[in-house]
Amino acid sequence: MRGNVLFVEDEQGLQMTVGDRLRNEGYAVDCAGNGDEGFEKATQLPFDLIILDVMLPKRDGFDVCKGIRDAGLITPILMLTARGQTSDKVSGLKIGADDYVTKPFNMLELMARVEALMRRAPIRPAAQTHTSVIDFGAIHVDLVGTEATRDGKPVNLSAREFQLLRYLIEHRGATLSREELLKQVWGYSADMYTRTVDVHIASLRQKLEDDPKQSKFILTVQGFGYKFKA
Repeated sequence: MRGNVLFVEDEQGLQMTVGDRLRNEGYAVDCAGNGDEGFEKATQLPFDLIILDVMLPKRDGFDVCKGIRDAGLITPILMLTARGQTSDKVSGLKIGADDYVTKPFNMLELMARVEALMRRAPIRPAAQTHTSVIDFGAIHVDLVGTEATRDGKPVNLSAREFQLLRYLIEHRGATLSREELLKQVWGYSADMYTRTVDVHIASLRQKLEDDPKQSKFILTVQGFGYKFKA
């Protein structure tokens, strides 16, 4: 899987067409049909990319984009709109969008822009581990094959979740600040956007821990960050 994408679009036909193309390209896709639903999913679930239409019911895309950034999330946002005015594009970029595509768009161009945004934080090689596999509890992680299993069954991790898990494993035993994780895993240094780390940590715990509220492997170091212990 190449990554998790949230597609916020109220046109059912376009939602289906773009969603199917993304899935054919190897992405996992979740959809939302209005701004409220899109904002809720974007701020509660870990995604590698958000494709966000501007003209949405209940809450327009500009407001959703601003809300996502105000919530402290740095997930790349690609905005779609039927508007072609330069002022609208500038407005979107100023409130936190990373790229902008005007409808009607060429599907190949859209896929190229998706790939470009996905490459913003490239996967780093597992240089600090002495082995390419690690087992902890019921979890088996293949760092080279980018696969994880729990009790022998595949664990569905997004590309960013796996990068985060790998960085934690590579630095196991060390206390890692949110700022360091943000910089090394996402490639960002903006201190205000550290909540995205917490969202992804919470998702990893849900998928890997027997009791996510009493984590045994991904520990919280109060006032500083996180530590992986296995």
